[in-house]
Amino acid sequence: MENSKNMSYNMKIFPIYKGLSWDALFYYAIEFLFLTSIKGLSAAQVLFVDAFYPIFKFILEVPSNIIVNKLGKRRSLIIGNLFIVGDILFLILANNMYMVIFSWFLSAFGYALKGLTESNLLYDSIPKSEKRGAIFAKIDGKSSSIYYYLDAISGISTGFLFVINGYLPMLLCLIICFISLLLSFNFKDVESSLSDEDTISNTSIKGILLDLKQATKFIVKSNRLRSLIIFDGFFCAFLSMYSTLRSSILTDIHLPEQYFGLVYAGLQLISGISASHQDKFHNKYRNQTLSVFATRSTISFIIIGLCTMTNLNFGLALMIIFLMFALQYTIKGPYYTLAKRYLSNFTTSSMRTKISLVDELLYSIIKAILCLVCSALLEITTTSYVYVILGCIFTVFFIFLLDYMKGTVGLKPEEYKKEEIEFQEMH
Repeated sequence: MENSKNMSYNMKIFPIYKGLSWDALFYYAIEFLFLTSIKGLSAAQVLFVDAFYPIFKFILEVPSNIIVNKLGKRRSLIIGNLFIVGDILFLILANNMYMVIFSWFLSAFGYALKGLTESNLLYDSIPKSEKRGAIFAKIDGKSSSIYYYLDAISGISTGFLFVINGYLPMLLCLIICFISLLLSFNFKDVESSLSDEDTISNTSIKGILLDLKQATKFIVKSNRLRSLIIFDGFFCAFLSMYSTLRSSILTDIHLPEQYFGLVYAGLQLISGISASHQDKFHNKYRNQTLSVFATRSTISFIIIGLCTMTNLNFGLALMIIFLMFALQYTIKGPYYTLAKRYLSNFTTSSMRTKISLVDELLYSIIKAILCLVCSALLEITTTSYVYVILGCIFTVFFIFLLDYMKGTVGLKPEEYKKEEIEFQEMH
């Protein structure tokens, strides 16, 4: 009875918590400007520094998994939010590139813990039933939507606050992160075994590494999970380039700084609306959802690059670029929720944590490489060429990957082989 109350309570407060804490509010609208104008980094240096975040995240994923297994999801979530507060505080105080890199270490540790706990804590709090995945998607989609709306509202003022004082948005960001930390204390521990028919996970380092090894073998053997994790790793890395490259291209076309926040706010509003309708995207495109998202995103990159490379009328080029931005953020809104839903299907509580870990490890590797490649490209060419190069490479890659995924993803439960969806834990 007490466990049921805790599960119900977690489902109620999760949208409020994620709305404030999914990512840093008041920050991403001026991230590029803050690091270049206030901290003195070049565009190439920003991408070089950004590469350290996924590298740190890769290194810290296994230690984070150990912490989650030792302390549980709730306590690990609290520690993760504490690291995020430290990250923003240290970034404010940073006076050289190395201090910025250290702040990325704190951020990587914090988000590694949050990535392994937030959605899994919600999924654990939903009673097991045939509609569990749909309920998860509905709550998580609503939560993501709230975040995007709040980010849009904050983004409207962020650019103007930055013009007044470059540190004002960062101070507001720090306050929100501290509130998120306080909210994380309100979650309740739930006995996932009651709803998952799951066994207790190993808590020793040796046991955790053994579990991870077994889970990795299962993922490698499962065509479905392997395909989903590869797709998610590459597509999330691709999505992560939206923010920096968007700000860089807007700088190249000489958009006034105070309007960066307005552009960002409009795009986040679009993501908020699309995130709240993630079920409609899923129902409309079904097993073609990932294909539609990937191809339209990569082609939009090519179009943006071509618009700034050619001698199009400035007004026309700007309109096309904004339309492509809008398309990208329409896709970004529902994607994260749907990806979590697809990866969580047919899994147990402890298995979800292991899947999240493997997924994050792959994403971190790909993002680190992508940031370093883009940093090197920006040293020798312009942002518009980077857009075209990335768009072409990822278009070709996703065409081949999606062709491989046919017949392995999006099937009905009875259409999968037993070994594809049933993981046997060994202790």
